[in-house]
Amino acid sequence: MTHYLILSALLFSVGVVGVLCRRNALVIFMSVELMLNAANLVFLTFARFQGNLHGQVAAFFVMVVAAAEVAVGLAILVKVFKDRETVDLNEISFMKG
Repeated sequence: MTHYLILSALLFSVGVVGVLCRRNALVIFMSVELMLNAANLVFLTFARFQGNLHGQVAAFFVMVVAAAEVAVGLAILVKVFKDRETVDLNEISFMKG
């Protein structure tokens, strides 16, 4: 069980570093997906070792939310790329208040 949790922590850490250090929106989306998959790994690990299905249901819910997030996020990015021809977050400032 410890190995799964260490792997999950590493995946989550890589995702956090990707979100904080990169300015490309696509890389940030991939980093968020990495963090969600790390959370799924924790849910599935605890579900396996406790012998119930609660973690699997939570992981399925996270996958549904991640799919919806990707669909909406990529649609926004495609529109921004068509208008600005970039997905660099430093150059996209028209959504600031």
